[in-house]
This record gives sequence, structure tokens and C-alpha cells, in this order.
Amino acid sequence: MLSIHHKSWRTGWCNAKSRAASGSRQQAASHSAALVIFLYGLVAVSHFFLVSQRAAAGNQDTLTVDAVRVATAWSVDRSRPGDTAILAIVADIQRGFHINADERQIQPFDDFKPYPTRVEVIDVPETITIAAPLYPKAVPLKVQYAAGDLMSFEGQTIIYLPVKLAETIHPGRLDLKLEFAYQACADNYCLFPKIVGIEASLAVVEPGSGVSKINAELFSAYSGMPAAAAPRSVYFALFNWSFSIDVTSAFGFGLLLLTAACGGALLNFTPCVLPLIPIKMISLSHAAQNRKQCVMLGTAMFLGVLAFWLALGVLIALVNEFSAANQLFQYPAFTILVGVIIAAMATGMFGVFSVHLPGFFYMLNPEQKTLHGSFGVGILAAILSTPCTAPFMGTAAAWAATQAPATSLITFAAIGMGMAFPYLVLSASPALVAKIPKTGPVSQLIKQIMGLLMLAAAAYFIGVGLSAMFTSPPDPPSRVYWWPVMLFCAIAGGWLAYRTVRMTARVTLRTVFAVIGTLCITLSAWGAVKLSDAGPIKWQYYSPEKFEKALNQKKVVVMVFTAEWCLNCKALEQGTLTDAKIVALFADENIVPMKVDLTANNPAGKAKLREVGHLTIPLLVIFAPTGEQVFQSDFYTVVQLVNAVTKTLEDATAQSKDAAG
Repeated sequence: MLSIHHKSWRTGWCNAKSRAASGSRQQAASHSAALVIFLYGLVAVSHFFLVSQRAAAGNQDTLTVDAVRVATAWSVDRSRPGDTAILAIVADIQRGFHINADERQIQPFDDFKPYPTRVEVIDVPETITIAAPLYPKAVPLKVQYAAGDLMSFEGQTIIYLPVKLAETIHPGRLDLKLEFAYQACADNYCLFPKIVGIEASLAVVEPGSGVSKINAELFSAYSGMPAAAAPRSVYFALFNWSFSIDVTSAFGFGLLLLTAACGGALLNFTPCVLPLIPIKMISLSHAAQNRKQCVMLGTAMFLGVLAFWLALGVLIALVNEFSAANQLFQYPAFTILVGVIIAAMATGMFGVFSVHLPGFFYMLNPEQKTLHGSFGVGILAAILSTPCTAPFMGTAAAWAATQAPATSLITFAAIGMGMAFPYLVLSASPALVAKIPKTGPVSQLIKQIMGLLMLAAAAYFIGVGLSAMFTSPPDPPSRVYWWPVMLFCAIAGGWLAYRTVRMTARVTLRTVFAVIGTLCITLSAWGAVKLSDAGPIKWQYYSPEKFEKALNQKKVVVMVFTAEWCLNCKALEQGTLTDAKIVALFADENIVPMKVDLTANNPAGKAKLREVGHLTIPLLVIFAPTGEQVFQSDFYTVVQLVNAVTKTLEDATAQSKDAAG
């Protein structure tokens, strides 16, 4: 490492540098470099050549140069048009070294002026505005070569650069090129001044997308950090239908809460929650003759659902690491526990079976005719809803997660009340459930069938949990658990047909239920084969390296965010992504189908989900070869997907021809 002892450089280079400082900062740096080369000849040239080679070999965002390691970090994981993001330039200075303060804080001496630390953006896009860099407070330091205190930075030095995005900026990637100029010194000598080139990138997402603060420890000292600009509108989309709600007014915010509540109500029709509704209806039917008791049971379940969503809102509002409801299912222990609870509840449905279980199971399955039992069923229904995403609910939850704690809580409460509202309607209208059989063979058969279907659900959650436990992302998880799930479904169909034939002599009923039973068995066998198969598309499983490689090869990336515990994801994949048109289209060599599997705890996958401005799944995003997001949807059709991918391919081909021409 080349060093310059203070006796030999103070009167030479420093005086020359002081004279050059009267020009612009860029000219000063250039003149200084020229004088240094002139004074030190080939030795200095060789030194700079070696340093530049070392810098070029490193990562573009992290360079190790002499005694200082320079890196960049953003205050947010992504930004929207109109937002302000803060870029931190982090200089980790080796022990025993310091760098001089910035131009404003530096104190010149009689015979020389120290080389100031400087951050400058050298390539500023027209769609952003960059404020002046904010340097930390310099500290005085006594050194042998100066008569007084030298104002300097030591240890980890963080310089903040506020970046304001224009309202007209398009979604994609914001690339910045900067220069970090400094001089590292010990107490009795200094190294040559350095100008380090740095590049920093930030994802720009659609207005209304979620934004999360990151790198909190680096920005704790930045008291002037402006809050991210709240989006004026929240954008909702369902298949080909889309609309936006301006949330800046009280009416708009109220409309958003109503939309969130509608999304919560639709959660009851997802495959996650639907099996519980008949069970609750059976429970309410027993209290149908007592209107007061029926209302109280429905209210208790309502409060159970609401309590869970409020607790979820508190977690998302106050815990930085927790950003979405479905994160719970990324922990195998939680998924397995849910399966065990469902299995315990299922055993209570087999009224004619002599099943004797440990007392622990009966603690998990309290009597639903009690208030605390109904409250518990409400909590369970809400828990089961979290792997699924209903229309509108996912967008509302993602927006709420980026807002102030009070706003987040109100929005999540609206989702909970929307989900719980149907149970209040049922309890307030006993006539709706009064005709459900309460006793006798038919009632017992309904309970038994529901119990078998709940055992299928229990096998599903336990199987998913075990699959995640033995999976290392990005490798895909095993799907063998679908066989026991479908086995219970087949048994339910067969038992329905068998018991109906035994209970009735009517030929018509026997025939109908025999056909239903046969269909259940056949479809269960087909489902086990179909759902455990990898499918006709050759998916790549996401890693940052695979994604960058695809973009570098000028490919269109179709990225699907999915998980084994997400039944909505499975429904979309089986209904859309196995279509012959999609399979044929994805076989194109210019398209890379890529899955981000979040079954297990996948940090890289979760980071990518946040980067594209979403918190929940299912989600499909199409990236152009430039890395720009050109399509995003959580509910999509075959036609919609084919059109979006085809258009992206055509645009990419046209751009390639223009570039070649």
C-alpha cells in the first residue's frame, strides 16, 4: 500500500491542492490527480492502476479501497412515484485511520487545506430530484502533521442522500451513479486521495403499492428522514376489472374500509374457510329455538374472528419483521399445530364412533354451544383464512401494512368484521338454520362426512408443515401429502354413498348418492395424481442469481409467487397455468417461467415479494428483459395472461431490433 509521509507531501501536494480548490469541485479533483501523478510518476500510476483493478473485481455496491470500505443502502425496499427515499453511503473506516470532514466542516490550516470528503451524483435522471448530502458531525482529531485539530470522520461514517421521485416516473428500476471522494490518513501519514465510483439501484413500483422501511439501524441517526409519501389512490384489480379509491378524503377512506370488509366477507368462500361454515351452521341449528342463545353464539364467533384480525393488525403495525398474515404459515411448527387442532375438532364430529382420545384433544375442541367454544371457532376460522387471499382483501391489507398503526388497525378490523358479518346474519336469523337436522341418522351422517373432510384438511396442513420442514429454499417442497388428503376425501364420498343406501329404501336417493360417492372416489384419485405432479411447465425456482441471469439473457420472466399452504394458488395454477395455451406459450425459449415458493421460510423470496409491492399471495408478475414490471395480478385469466406475455415479447423484440439498427 503506497503511503505519503506528512513531511514530504504537506508543502508540495497540499499547497497545490489548495490552489486548485478555487475552481469547481470536479476540476479540483482532476487537477489534484494530475499534480500527484506529475510528482510521483510511475509509482503513483501503478498504485492507481492496482486499486482500480481491485475495485473492478468487487461488487458494484460494495468496494474495498485501502483503509475504507464503501457501501450503499436504501431506507426503503422500493419506492413509488412522488415518494422520497434516502440513500445511505456507508464508509467503514479501519481502526487507526480517519477520513477528512466534508467541505463545510473542514478547517484549513495556514500552510495546507486537507482533502475534503465529498459525495456527488454524476448521472441524475430527469425523473428524480436529489437534495444536498447530509454529512455526520465531524470530530476534532489531533495529528502529528497539523498544528491544530483536524476535523475528521472515524469508524462507521454514514452520509445520507435524500432522493425525491417525480410523480411522472414509470415503474421499473432507478439506477444512480455516484462518486465518493475521500482521503484516508493515520496520525502521522496519509494515503493518496481516492474517488470511488458507486452504483445504487432501487425498484420503482406502481402508485398505491406497499413500501416497507428497511435497514433501520443505519437510519436511526437520521432525524430528518421524511415519511414516505402516502399514495393518493389505492388500486384494486380482479381479472379484467380494475378501479382505484382516493384515500385522501374521509369518504375515500370509508370506501376503502367498505371494500376491505367485502374482501373479508369473500374469505368465507375460499377453500380455506368453507369447510367450517357447515359445522358452525350445525352448531347454530341446535340453538335455533332459543333466539337469544343463537345470537350470543353468533356474536361470540364474530368477536373471535375480529379479535384475530385485530391481533394481526397489531403485529403488522408494530413488528417490522412481520408484514403479512400468511407469514404465519411459513413456519412449519405453526402449520402443523393448525392441522392438529383441526384433527382434534374433527374427532368431535363422529357421534356414532367410539373414539376415546386424551383430554388434551378435548381441550382443543371445546363445546361449540358455549360462548368460549364459539369464540374459539371464530379464531380458528380467521386463522384458516390467512393462507388464502380473497379479491380486494389482499390489496387493502398490503396498503394498510404501510400506513400509521391506527390506520392499519382500522383497516384490519374492517377485514375482520367483513369476514365475521355472515355469522351474525345467521345467528340473527334462526330460520336460516332451523331446518338443518339436529338428531337422527341424517344429522349423524352430516357430522361424519364433515368430520372426514376436516381430517382431510388436517392431513393437508400437517403434510404441508412436514414438507416445509424438510425443504431448503429455493428447492421445491414435496407434494406427497396430497395422497392422504385425497384418501380422506375418497372415504367421505364412499361413506356417504354407503350410509345413504343403508338408511333409505328409495331407489332415486340410493342412485343419486351412489353416483356422488363414485364421483368423489374417482375425483379424489385423479386429484392425488394431478396435485402431486410437477405439471407440464418446466419451472425455475427463484433465486436472485437466476433472475438476474434471465434478464441478462434478455428473457421475459413470468414470476409466480406461490406456496403449498396457499389453496388459492393451487386453484389458479390448476385452472390457468396448466391450460394448453399457457403451456405452449411458456415453451418459448425467450420466456423463463419462474416460481417463488414461500412454503418454508424463504428470505430471498419474501424480499422479492416486497420488492414488487405486494405482501400476499397468489401473485403473478411479468418482467420485461429490462427488469421493468409490465404486468401484475393476483387473480388472472388465461386470455389475460396470454395477451400480457405476448405483448411483452413483441415489445422486447421491437426494442432489440431498434438497438441493433
